Amino acid sequence: MPHFPFQYERCLNQFNPSRRDHLKSLIAGALFAGGPRAAMAAAPVPPPVSPPRHEQRIAWWREAKFGMFIHWGLYSLLCRDAWAMGDEDIPLYKYEKLADQFKPEKDAAAGWARLARKSGMKYMVMTAKHHEGFCLFNSALTGYCAPKHAAGRDLVQEYVDAARAEGLRVGLYYSLMDWHHPDWLLVRESKTARKRFIEYIHGQVRELMTQYGKIDILWYDMPVPLDAAGWESEKLNRMVLDLQPEIIFNNRSLVSGDFSTPEQNTQATKGDWESCMTMNDTWGYVTNDHNWKSPHQLLQNLVECARDGGNYLLNIGPRADGSVPDQSVRILGGIGRWLESNGAAVYGTQRCLFLHGDICAFTRKENTLYIHVYFWPGETLAIGGVTTAIKSAKLLATNRPVTFTQKGRQLIFTGLPAVAPDDLVTVIEVECESEPIQQALSSLVDIF
Repeated sequence: MPHFPFQYERCLNQFNPSRRDHLKSLIAGALFAGGPRAAMAAAPVPPPVSPPRHEQRIAWWREAKFGMFIHWGLYSLLCRDAWAMGDEDIPLYKYEKLADQFKPEKDAAAGWARLARKSGMKYMVMTAKHHEGFCLFNSALTGYCAPKHAAGRDLVQEYVDAARAEGLRVGLYYSLMDWHHPDWLLVRESKTARKRFIEYIHGQVRELMTQYGKIDILWYDMPVPLDAAGWESEKLNRMVLDLQPEIIFNNRSLVSGDFSTPEQNTQATKGDWESCMTMNDTWGYVTNDHNWKSPHQLLQNLVECARDGGNYLLNIGPRADGSVPDQSVRILGGIGRWLESNGAAVYGTQRCLFLHGDICAFTRKENTLYIHVYFWPGETLAIGGVTTAIKSAKLLATNRPVTFTQKGRQLIFTGLPAVAPDDLVTVIEVECESEPIQQALSSLVDIF
């Protein structure tokens, strides 16, 4: 297919160096002000309203809290991250040749699913098609898909089967932006091209919703360069719900979804939200990206998400053959072992109004407060701003009772072990008379 270096570069430059920040503003603009492009401007839309039956469909996801994101595609062969084609402006005729080299091992997805389950994750989301346009699923709408090239098989089917075998919920990522399709560059200037491209996108989403049985999550990405009206997003999501009545989907189709998607941070948003984050600095497999986050840091992120009513979608970037880097396996193993003993402090927790701790953070389930001590203080620990009576306290992992006293709004634990009982994060479970709400001196920063 033809290559358009000038137009291609112009379209992608708007995302460099802060393309994700641009996406964030694009989504916010679409939800609250009509559309991101004057050329495609639609009438102003009302404030976001959750899709039908939101509370019923989202219930399992709120309980789950922790999921695995998988970025995998032709870019995995290059070892230079998922945006390599666009960032390097690789000519399409060269990039397409990677499809004849991409032939992963047949047990790859089963390995990911086992890793996810052992890591304490409850669901998975895999890139069925990333921005490069190569489909890991069998599509009747293009020859640019795994079953029709070197892989010779439907990689999405293998993934779906593997996730279900481990008892995990199944999510599919789908990029609306498509660098391979010849009409993508023309959709703003040509109604004919836009019509063809939208039919293609809607048709592929239909394939994903009808070829694999029950799908739990649809994870849209990169709604560029159209607005919600141009993508016909309302129509698209109605079709998705008609085909998969129990599915949940995010807000990256530029209309209200079931959850929002802060990226590479744990900043809470209103409503249901999910932080997606890399374990190092890149989404796909990159040979020399050794800037791995520690298990301690990743657990802090998970706790912060749970505290503020969100979920944590943590990414792995398998190699082209499907194998997962040893460092990812090691880190996730540590998190999984911690969750075996401390999962009650994460799964099923609710938004917590106990926000301030200098060496700890908090999660809540009904009237139970979980104190996650990041930096163990020794034999005494003080918590400020406690406004409810405390009934009991214990170390969550061992059920060992903890001695405590209440003095005004201070909750003081004494007789604690001199050394942290858990190498990563030690959790103290505290039973309260009523919902724990903090009113410490530092809480004033939440008001001013």
